[in-house]
Amino acid sequence: MPSVDVINAQRQKVGSLDLSDDLFGEVGSSHVVWEVVRHHLAAQRSGTHQVKTRADVSGGGKKPWKQKGTGRARVGSSRNPLWRHGGITHGPQPRDYDYALPKQKRRVAVRRVIASLLKDQRVTVLDGLNLGEGRSKALKGLVGSAGLPDRALLLVEKADENLSRASANFREYKVALPEGLNAYDLLKFRHLVATRGALTRLQEVLGR
Repeated sequence: MPSVDVINAQRQKVGSLDLSDDLFGEVGSSHVVWEVVRHHLAAQRSGTHQVKTRADVSGGGKKPWKQKGTGRARVGSSRNPLWRHGGITHGPQPRDYDYALPKQKRRVAVRRVIASLLKDQRVTVLDGLNLGEGRSKALKGLVGSAGLPDRALLLVEKADENLSRASANFREYKVALPEGLNAYDLLKFRHLVATRGALTRLQEVLGR
């Protein structure tokens, strides 16, 4: 059963936390992690690219010449895709790139990434992440006193307005909740800083 030390803001060990071996005991295959990251990136796409079809370009309301008698090919609009300034055929249109992915796969991916971080000693557990004020200076002070890494995902048990405001100016830190934790963010920040309560809650969420 994996176990991690719990430290306080002064970098002193104040206890330990046992983690479920069924959840974080083995790294396992990375294919499911690839699937989940691919899904996450697809869902993030805006899908707002669009070209103009013959219905969207201006002009073309009048038939260029009569149907018969001219000796030329029949044509109904000067904005058909074969003409200059005509519409685009089969071009990209607004769409949603998201697709269905089982929740269980997302949970498995999170478990395997955390298991990998535990193996590489990239998980830090604090007894609390409470800031007295929502300022960047307060977070900087906590990072320095607790010896936190320069880049990390901050996992807290419940939403904390002060912590969210303090981390807003830092691209190196992101606040997450156990219910919204995903494999992509874990891989992006490569270090997890969690409170004892958040990690306990995360085990409940992943064990469903």
